[in-house]
Amino acid sequence: MKFAKLIILGALVLGIVLPCYAEKIVVEGSTTVLPIAQKAAEVYMDRNPGDNISVRGGGSGVGIASLLDKNCNIAASSRPIKDTELDKAVTNGVDATANIVAMDGLAVIVNPQNQVSKLSKKQVKDIFMGVISNWSQLGGSNEKIVVVSRDTSSGTFEAFLTLVLEGNKTRADALMQASNQAVATTVSGTPGAIGYVGLGFISPSVKAIEINGVIPSKDTVVSGKYPVTRPLFMYTDGKPQGLAKGYIDFILSDEGQKLVEEEGFVGLKDKK
Repeated sequence: MKFAKLIILGALVLGIVLPCYAEKIVVEGSTTVLPIAQKAAEVYMDRNPGDNISVRGGGSGVGIASLLDKNCNIAASSRPIKDTELDKAVTNGVDATANIVAMDGLAVIVNPQNQVSKLSKKQVKDIFMGVISNWSQLGGSNEKIVVVSRDTSSGTFEAFLTLVLEGNKTRADALMQASNQAVATTVSGTPGAIGYVGLGFISPSVKAIEINGVIPSKDTVVSGKYPVTRPLFMYTDGKPQGLAKGYIDFILSDEGQKLVEEEGFVGLKDKK
């Protein structure tokens, strides 16, 4: 009996001394939001050593499915939740709540050697649908267009499908990639390639082109001039609580929004 009392007393002492060590959350989903989620988690955990924030990608659809199955605490998504997902949320007893953490522009990128630097949104649509198949049709060299797209579990794919393709299918021979970085890498290493990525994935290894005469950038997204923009989300089950609330509040703080900017995206305060 004395031994049992000692165990209980020890557990109570540990509970008083180390309450924060039980705080752990999982963030899962969008590869677009991933750099923001990872950087914010690193800084937050440096400030709060007792907290554990695990961040992983997989795509917006994967993250939302995980939240609805109660396998993660936060679903990172680069698209709004779908009606079918909301139906599943109701069935599973999940109150899928949107928290907008940043803004983004979908940049259309080409291989750096490509002579074409400007396209209309209609021309981009025709390229990805297969109506236009050679760069010579657009004033470029006589070279086959290689379409590089995100896979169907991606929120970036869903946003592009809505904002550019207007619900039409991507051509059948498109090279489907699992992440923004994979799209950028494929475009940079493939002559004649064209793809699309979030602003944070533009680099010297690819060439971002003007759409309707406007180059994708923080300033053009803020001004509303760039025609392909979208919010970035973190979905939670109801209003964020505990560590999830502290983490999302940090991302929405001045310091967190500065991290958003440093990762190449657009802070919410700039959009106001």
